[in-house]
Amino acid sequence: MAIVVNLDVMLARRKMRSKELAERVGITEQNISLLKSGKVKGIRFDTLDRICAVLRCQPGDILEYRPDDGLDIIEMRPRRAAG
Repeated sequence: MAIVVNLDVMLARRKMRSKELAERVGITEQNISLLKSGKVKGIRFDTLDRICAVLRCQPGDILEYRPDDGLDIIEMRPRRAAG
């Protein structure tokens, strides 16, 4: 996957356990675990906002883009004309 979740790194930096983060954010410990493992398809912005507030960090401290195949350029296609 091209998006890597570094939540465990931020938890370690803040010397905080998943259980405490879950309680302070208002989500289950299981959801924190799934997020840490990257086994989620998405995260709500309000949840990300609360995580960042608790950990005093930026979304980019938690989420990182790493190209799967070494390609970092997306082929751009021209838009179709309206009408």
